[in-house]
Amino acid sequence: MTTLTLYGNCFSGHSYKVRLALMLADVSHDYVHVDLALPRAERAEDFRAVSRFGEVPVLVADGTALCQSNAILQWLADSYGRLDGAPGEGQLVREWLCWESNRIGLSLPNLRLARKFFPQPVEVTAWLEQRVRDDLAVLDSTLSAHNYLIGATPTIADLSASAYLWWLGDAGLDIAGWPHVAAWLQRISQLPGWQHPDELMAADIPD
Repeated sequence: MTTLTLYGNCFSGHSYKVRLALMLADVSHDYVHVDLALPRAERAEDFRAVSRFGEVPVLVADGTALCQSNAILQWLADSYGRLDGAPGEGQLVREWLCWESNRIGLSLPNLRLARKFFPQPVEVTAWLEQRVRDDLAVLDSTLSAHNYLIGATPTIADLSASAYLWWLGDAGLDIAGWPHVAAWLQRISQLPGWQHPDELMAADIPD
């Protein structure tokens, strides 16, 4: 039986998508919260030893460190045969994972950061908001014809693309403007084992 340890952070949607995949697939794992407020050189030694890029998430599987959230999701789907889509859908799953990393997985976290934590010049915030709106339009159009991004069942692509959307309000946007996306999030929230990131990622933060 593979022993899994996930290193993550409660504010990280990239960490959340991996832990959510583990929960939905009912895969046993340990979770370790990493304090990203600390300088990288001051973070826990065990985390620094496995984090190739100094970032969360990192999933350690029987001593082997796996980095980058979407690559970890793909490994989980391949290893456990869950949330990997129907036969023949693998290419579409990979395309959405790549889209997420370059689009909404970049634009929305940075807009949220600018609006909630570290204010940026108005030009920067406006540029990020337009990118988020464009990305939400792509999702809304796709989901107008499907229950999930690829078809009738959820995959790791859905977990990846939706991860930061649970905090859309932090970025100053209202999900009601994208009704198909809102309905999709509602469907995801009804999956057995789902938890909001504020609950799932905060449960194991040390006092």
